[in-house]
Amino acid sequence: MSELVIKNLHVSIDGKEILKGLDLTIKQGEIHAIMGPNGTGKSTLAYTLMGHPSYEVTEGEVSFDGKNVLDLEPDERSRLGIFLAFQYPVAIPGVTVANFLRSAINSRRRAANPEDKGIPIPEFRKMLKEKMGVLKMDQSFAGRYLNEGFSGGEKKRAEILQMATLTPKIAILDETDSGLDIDALRIVSEGVNALSGPELGVLVITHYQRLLNYIKPHFVHIMMNGRIVESGGPELALHLEEHGYDWVREKYDESPEEQKVA
Repeated sequence: MSELVIKNLHVSIDGKEILKGLDLTIKQGEIHAIMGPNGTGKSTLAYTLMGHPSYEVTEGEVSFDGKNVLDLEPDERSRLGIFLAFQYPVAIPGVTVANFLRSAINSRRRAANPEDKGIPIPEFRKMLKEKMGVLKMDQSFAGRYLNEGFSGGEKKRAEILQMATLTPKIAILDETDSGLDIDALRIVSEGVNALSGPELGVLVITHYQRLLNYIKPHFVHIMMNGRIVESGGPELALHLEEHGYDWVREKYDESPEEQKVA
């Protein structure tokens, strides 16, 4: 079983420390949720795990399947089995969803074997049809240009389709619920739930309990000032929904101004 292990992670951007000693372990088959007010470093964690060049790791370690993730380029991390669904996916005019996904698969295959000629088109079409069926997506979606003219919900569904196609071991969902209405949130959550299972670990980053009404976490963590300060089960998210974050700030003696680190 694969696991992503984060120990004492310190991360800075433009010389300002954002993450201040974060510890977290995520195993395949587990669903973790990280919650916290704006500016506590949640998205910084997501981008750091995928190797965004603007984020400097100053201390700590991240390992996955016994390998030092911090030594790897973003594409190498992806091939290792880590996936990031972006909060704000970008549009790529002129490139269809199907062509984008086939290129991603072929890139992985050729990295493993430079002589690989890529996935045969009939095999790819069959696989894509099956994945879209699992996610209850109309087949016409594959012929549209990636994220161009997509609604917020369609962009997030395209991210989930990428996840289904690339079959990662650990998926990081960075505020997937951002900008979604209730119907779109339900549809996207159903897609995540359809892919969840013993082969996939999920880290859900969110502000709100409402997403966790659909994606049921095994573990909930609260971030404050660049660290995880509280961990528990699903009941912790319900407690936050009812009482907010003031009790956490009081417990750890941190003012709202001290939270604004990212």
